This record gives sequence, structure tokens and C-alpha cells, in this order.
Amino acid sequence: MPTVRFRGREISCERGDVLRDVLRAAGESPHNGNSSWFNCRGGGSCGTCAVRVRGPVTYRTKKERLRLRFPPHDPDEGLRLACQTLVLGDLTVEKYPGFWGQHVTDGATD
Repeated sequence: MPTVRFRGREISCERGDVLRDVLRAAGESPHNGNSSWFNCRGGGSCGTCAVRVRGPVTYRTKKERLRLRFPPHDPDEGLRLACQTLVLGDLTVEKYPGFWGQHVTDGATD
């Protein structure tokens, strides 16, 4: 079983689980502030669940690539949409500040 490390927690999940679902099932959120309420619910269109992922995951979906090209995101930042990312092994996940989690240079949030 893969382990997802997020905000000081270790969360077990099944290989192939959607990262957003793994976090939410554990009482965590890939969203900041009001984006917890105002998001696309996993449709890959809003971009509010953007996170940094280190570890084995699936390649970016077409939806994910398209959304991460538009502001406030920058495709060169290397972020992933938790709703479009499948867990393939042990991961470390970081959420950055900003409504969309786009402030990569500001550091991770607690």
C-alpha cells in the first residue's frame, strides 16, 4: 500500500487512487481557504487543488495540462492537480499558498 505524506501526516491508500480523494478521505484538503467550497469537485477545470508531488504518479491528463497553462498557474512550476493525479507509490505532497496554491516561491503552508 502506498503512503502519502501530507502536512506532517502519513496516509495509506491503494495504488491507483485519486490523490484528491485520498486526502479528503483522511480529513485533509488539497484546497486553501475558500477554494475548499469553490472548486470543480474533481473535474480538473478549476485548478484549486494544485500541489507539488514527489514520487510515482500517473502522467498529466490532457485536462490537467490545459488547466495548468492558464493563470494564475505556470506550467513550468511543475505542479499537479490532485484531482487528476493517480497514486502509484509512496508520495510526498506539498500545498503552497494562494487561492489556487500557485505561490510556489512563498513556500509550503502548514
